[in-house]
Amino acid sequence: MEYHEIHRSLKDAVNYQDVEVLDEKTILYNFGFSSDSCFLLPGEKRYSCVAHHFSCDSYDFENPVAGNCRMLNMADAHIMENRNFRYHVFHPSGRKKSRQVILLFHGFNEKYWAKYLPWAKRLSELTGKTIALFPVAFHMNRAPQTWSDRRQMYAVSEQRRAAFPQVLHSTLSNVAISSRLHARPQRFFWSGLQSYYDVIQWMEEIKSGKHPLIEPDATFDLFAYSIGCLLAEILVMTNQNDYFGRSKMFMFCGGPVFNRLSPVSKFILDSEANVALYSFVVEHLESHLKKDVHLNHYLTEHLEGIHFRCMLNYGNMLTFRENILRRISNRTMAVTLAGDTVVPPYEVINTLQGSRRDIPICVETIDFPYDYKHEDPFPLTLSIAKGVTEQFNRVFDMAGQFLQ
Repeated sequence: MEYHEIHRSLKDAVNYQDVEVLDEKTILYNFGFSSDSCFLLPGEKRYSCVAHHFSCDSYDFENPVAGNCRMLNMADAHIMENRNFRYHVFHPSGRKKSRQVILLFHGFNEKYWAKYLPWAKRLSELTGKTIALFPVAFHMNRAPQTWSDRRQMYAVSEQRRAAFPQVLHSTLSNVAISSRLHARPQRFFWSGLQSYYDVIQWMEEIKSGKHPLIEPDATFDLFAYSIGCLLAEILVMTNQNDYFGRSKMFMFCGGPVFNRLSPVSKFILDSEANVALYSFVVEHLESHLKKDVHLNHYLTEHLEGIHFRCMLNYGNMLTFRENILRRISNRTMAVTLAGDTVVPPYEVINTLQGSRRDIPICVETIDFPYDYKHEDPFPLTLSIAKGVTEQFNRVFDMAGQFLQ
């Protein structure tokens, strides 16, 4: 079957409720998850960290950029879709429980898993491992449906264009996330940290024998795409409880520090949100941390927060970051696309192989013989179907071989 046919058949078959026998090789399961880390998010009355005997008062969570748009003014901690959600698991047929798992992380501002279903199935077939598609906070089915409703987002988009006439690449697809990050850029940190803690919570539940498909002593590898690579890197760098001490990490179209990305796109962020986010995260972070004791605590006292910080700005914590990358180099591989303008290949190399190019992480830069973009490396265009299938197999054969 061509890639577009596999994509269509999986998109039609997969939902969040049913167990689906996809074919003789793979069964798709769906499981529920309840996040215990919502206490981090804006909207709580008070914050505390038992491990460090830390506490602080709440702060205003209103979204001034969104104006009177109630659907975007919701307190982050109270968004139930983000707290309780379901996730997909591709499991080899005929196997009761798995001892080998690959976590698959998606890209920024993604709302639907359809793109990744062929990726997960192919990885499962090539490696014989169970593939868990774990959504990042406020993405995929962890975001309210209204944020994807074209009619409601049209009104928000019109307001945003009126407020910022010079905005570039503002679309119905990115107006919700752009408005929210523009108003409160620290959401980037809180959603990232919540995603980190959710993965750790999920693994702890597995280690305690609570997962019906995964053995408590299972090993975990990672396949990450785009901004999902940042989450994967922080998990492997931190290696909490030695959960990722032997993990392999394969990154596709991702891997550089944050300030070497170019995320302005009609599918990712508009220009105004990008400026605000870059200003907060890169240019003025230290000044903001002096004022925000809550964020300062998690980015300076928690190891995962420190690793998060080292992946923000290329020039900051350079030796610290490169020493860690050197330690995990034999378990890390990246594939970049020559025509990727969101995550340029040379920036992946700059970060992963280091300023002196002395970190032996394998970074493969390839090109496809058809028009593609970062957000859509495998287009569903029928006229190039054969070429897309060939390149899809090319990339995932590399991933499968590395992650076996």
